[in-house]
Parts: sequence; structure tokens; C-alpha cells
Amino acid sequence: MIVVAIDGPAGSGKSSVARTAATQLGFGFLDTGAAYRALTWWALDRGIDPSDERAIAVLLETFPYAISLDPARERVSVGEVDVAVAIRHPQISLAVSAIAQNLRVREWMKESARTLVTNSGFPGVVAEGRDMTTVVFPDASTRILLTAREDVRIKRRAGEVAGRDLAETTASVRERDAKDSNVVDFFTAAPGVTVVDSSDISFSETVSAIVDIVRAGSDL
Repeated sequence: MIVVAIDGPAGSGKSSVARTAATQLGFGFLDTGAAYRALTWWALDRGIDPSDERAIAVLLETFPYAISLDPARERVSVGEVDVAVAIRHPQISLAVSAIAQNLRVREWMKESARTLVTNSGFPGVVAEGRDMTTVVFPDASTRILLTAREDVRIKRRAGEVAGRDLAETTASVRERDAKDSNVVDFFTAAPGVTVVDSSDISFSETVSAIVDIVRAGSDL
């Protein structure tokens, strides 16, 4: 099993780059952030405050979460509900940090991610998130920190939603960075982690850089 762990801050291009790289490599793709977002959606759907750690811990015990690792088939479900689109709503983005900072949830996500990768059925899996290279998959075959300058990340995030205000996006990205940095340092590469800066290269060039690193390190 080849595991490619990719970390990086908001707007660095982790999800889209990792998914495309997985497709080119013939690997599975795991978006670990979807788990946090799905739990956030479930909490809000039940009227539970995402910052209520005790209530979230109880909710987590029966969290009916499932995700497809097929990079060509984006499916995230909570019970019988497909939430792949719903979890990208701005309301979820604003609330997910409280869930992502919950240490009980982070521990659950770590174990869940490892189980999903082990049982994926793919020859390898590209897993992306915020602490993939240091906590979730510290022994991954390839560990990459995908980053970009703040101004580039803000522009990318603003472009994801039509008509989104740049000032609002700037505040959102900075707030998310500040909150998440309380849990994990996603700007500094740990020893053995390769840094890929996508600030001044295209999407396809970023994907190619990732694929080349994986192939070089895995004898593919």
C-alpha cells in the first residue's frame, strides 16, 4: 500500500490537486476534511452547537459517515443522505473550525482515515488534509506540504464561489488559518516532508510536480 500524505493551508489547492494526482496515478483519493464538514453538517442539522465539545463527542458515537475513495466519484454521505454538495456551503465553512479543533474528533478522524486507506482496494491512496504528514500518516511513502502565498490562496478561494467578496474571503482565510494553527502547524514542513509551492505555477504543473515526487519515491 502506497500512501501519499498531503498537508497545506486553505486555498493551497490540496483537494483538487490531490484528486487529479490520484487519478493520474491510479490511486484512491481521501479528502479528510470532508469528515469534519460532514460532522458539522450533521450537528447543525440537529441543532447542536459545533463548539459544544461534550455534545459533539456524544454525537460522534453514532456518526453514520461514509465516503467514496474513487477519485472519479465524489460521494460523501451521512446515513442515507448524500451531503457532498451541502458540506461545501459557506455556513459549513464558517462552523467547521470548531469541529476540526475538537481533539476527540481529530482522534476519531485519524483512526477513520487509516481504516479507510487500509481497506480502500486501491494500490495506493492520496490523502489530503491539515496534519496528514505528521499525525495521521507520519510513515506515508510520500509526504508533501502543498502551500502558496496568502494573496494567491485568497484569490483562489474567492474564485471558488461566484460573486464572493474579496474582503470577506480575506477575513475568512485569515481567520481559518489562525484557528487551525492552534491545532497544527501547516506552514512549516516537518523533517522528511517535501514542500511544493504552487504560488507561481499552474494547476497542471502542480499536479505534475506531485506525481513526479510520488513516482520518484515509490519506484512507479
